[in-house]
Amino acid sequence: MPAKRATVRHLRRQNRSVLLSALFFDGPLSRQELSAATGLSPATASTITAELLDEGLLAEAGSVESDGGRPRVLLRINPDFGRVIGVDVGETGIKVELFDLAMTTLATVEHAIAPGDPLAVSALIASSVRDVVDGALDNVLGVGIGVPGTVEQGSVVHAQTIGWDAVPLADMIRAAGITAPLFIENGAKTQGQAEMWFGAGRGASHVVIALIGSGVGAAVVTDGTLYRGGEWGHTTIVYNGRPCRCGSRGCLEAYAGAEGMLDRYREALGHDVPGSDEQSSVDSLLDSDSPIALEIVAETVGYLGAGIANLVNLFNPERIVLGGWAGLALGARELDRIVAATSAHALRHPYGQTRIELGQLGPDAVAVGAATLPVAALLEAGADPRQARVVA
Repeated sequence: MPAKRATVRHLRRQNRSVLLSALFFDGPLSRQELSAATGLSPATASTITAELLDEGLLAEAGSVESDGGRPRVLLRINPDFGRVIGVDVGETGIKVELFDLAMTTLATVEHAIAPGDPLAVSALIASSVRDVVDGALDNVLGVGIGVPGTVEQGSVVHAQTIGWDAVPLADMIRAAGITAPLFIENGAKTQGQAEMWFGAGRGASHVVIALIGSGVGAAVVTDGTLYRGGEWGHTTIVYNGRPCRCGSRGCLEAYAGAEGMLDRYREALGHDVPGSDEQSSVDSLLDSDSPIALEIVAETVGYLGAGIANLVNLFNPERIVLGGWAGLALGARELDRIVAATSAHALRHPYGQTRIELGQLGPDAVAVGAATLPVAALLEAGADPRQARVVA
């Protein structure tokens, strides 16, 4: 079947996308540098940059000396063209962050909430979005939302561990008054995109980014493309093992997630771990020198290493990035033992081609990654994602 000829409209959109992507990831650049970096002719690069400057999507960023000629004007994406919002829907609360297009954090709000009531969560997301922009919703290009669970058609969430079954989250947030474009994705995958764009995954093509929080998730990137689907935390690590909150038994999450780790400690000790919340309790457990605590931590390291080894054997990644608040806390203290446990369970050849390291973006990675979703839509379209039309 012969390939369809690209239309002028499609080519223009593609050229704008290529140019904006180059400036976002590698800018500021001069027009000459843009032409070389994108493969666009100098005339095409000049025409497109003129359009984007007129629209306010680009801004001048100073100049550099040229060889014998006039100084070259540097261009960048205008950070004030619009705002993007990232939302991290966690197991015990939500975090909402406002960014400009340089991905500078402008405002943050956090709220504790039991996630079992999706109506309450959607109302809190909507009110928090209004709070971070101080009511100025007209300048919001889009709201990205990272959630626990899987997402269908970018709007419907299945999160069995928190009791969500086909929750129409996008519709519920719109009903609460948010009209900006919504982009909903699994939280591990938004963290993965953040680490690929700005953190430990940058420059690699085959990466697995692991999120260890109350639960466990992973984002798999192959040839630079994020794999959609999959629940690493609910792969079986122990046949007929501990009950998991998903309803199955023996899941990795029941052993390596923060909730599973603390549950095992409570069962062994007969009382709760000191701490005002889950994060402080995990810190107390990791810092304790009691024999029971040391045993629980050693077991968790072993289970996590075995789970990471499964990722190594399945995907042969260049890098494994360990993130999530609990993953960072555990990795900061036990990374060498996690690496050793992975080595003990992984096939020698794929293990020899990978390295395991901590995420670089800290506990904000899910929200930052969620905010990249509307940015990615802007870069792909070559225009404001609120525009329904294709750029002509």
